[in-house]
Amino acid sequence: MIDALLFALGLLSLLAGAELLVRGASRLALGFGLSPLVVGLTVVAFGTSAPEIAVSAGAVLDGRNDIAVGNVVGSNIFNVLVILGFSAMVAPLVVRSQVIRQEVPIMLGGSLLLMLMSRDGVIGRGDATMLFTLIVAYTAFLVLQAQRGPQPVGQEFANDLARRAKPSSQLMMQVGLILAGLALLVVGAGWLVDAASAFARALGVSDVVIGLTIVAAGTSLPELATSAIAALRGERDIAVGNAIGSCTFNTLGCLGISGLLADGGLAIAPSVQNFDLWVMLATGFACVPVMLTGRRIVRWEGALFLAYYAIYTAYLILAAQQHDALPVFSYAMLWFVIPLTVLTLAGLLLRARIGLPGMEVSANAQRSAAADDSGRPGPNR
Repeated sequence: MIDALLFALGLLSLLAGAELLVRGASRLALGFGLSPLVVGLTVVAFGTSAPEIAVSAGAVLDGRNDIAVGNVVGSNIFNVLVILGFSAMVAPLVVRSQVIRQEVPIMLGGSLLLMLMSRDGVIGRGDATMLFTLIVAYTAFLVLQAQRGPQPVGQEFANDLARRAKPSSQLMMQVGLILAGLALLVVGAGWLVDAASAFARALGVSDVVIGLTIVAAGTSLPELATSAIAALRGERDIAVGNAIGSCTFNTLGCLGISGLLADGGLAIAPSVQNFDLWVMLATGFACVPVMLTGRRIVRWEGALFLAYYAIYTAYLILAAQQHDALPVFSYAMLWFVIPLTVLTLAGLLLRARIGLPGMEVSANAQRSAAADDSGRPGPNR
């Protein structure tokens, strides 16, 4: 009970710290004359990933690399399967072609790069420096792209920022918010890592499993809340872009910072190399045919994503406990669930490509997507 309370307090501290950090830094930046668009694409984007960064960095400093790596990999799987799936269940999502052409390939590129770097079982200082440099370059690219020709996603982030933070000349107050946010992030990360380690010992499972499940889900709550609320408001660019972009920030930024802090490099557990990284890559590729089929994520596809996360979590728990049901579960996955999924996604992609009946997009969705690609608000905006 004490460990559960410590975990809950740590999670609340992380959420509160991230919110205070975003509010303080955003108001300070707006007060210095930076545009809401730039602040939204930088401060807010990093702020939603602050819990993952704080937990992974804290775990590394505490000598628990498995929690740090499991948190990032598990968060990326959670972002795609749960956040996109739940948001689509709340309201079907229309996906802009920029997300398909740019954001998803960048996310997949980051995942492939991580797999290549992990082949020797460690993310060294050189690898971490490359990852961190790439996230800085990616952020600068987004800002420059938005300034040249404001994209709908950038404008929606700016609108979201306007609701959360207004320019302020009270310098000390904003600095106080930033410091308070950082303090809560540090304290919350320490509590959460300590509680997660206690859970692992009590349940007889590894730190990796705890990082992939409980810690990853907990630190991804800000993204889940942001995307779900955005879907309810009809701000589909934030709902989709937040989930996809967070995966990129986690892979490049979170692992980059953690790798730089790790003494002797960030070790990658064999189970993560041989299974979980492949699951992360597969969930990223699963987005492609779903998004290409009419450029929508509809409710049944969201339900499919949620079901797969439940299956993945069940497998981790059964494998960790070496449960008697594991062989039957693995057999069903290998010979039924995975082939059925591949055939379903391939069929959807084929029908979309050759224009068979049943894949028509509503006129409203077509006008909305076309308006997004041209940079003008759609009819639902």
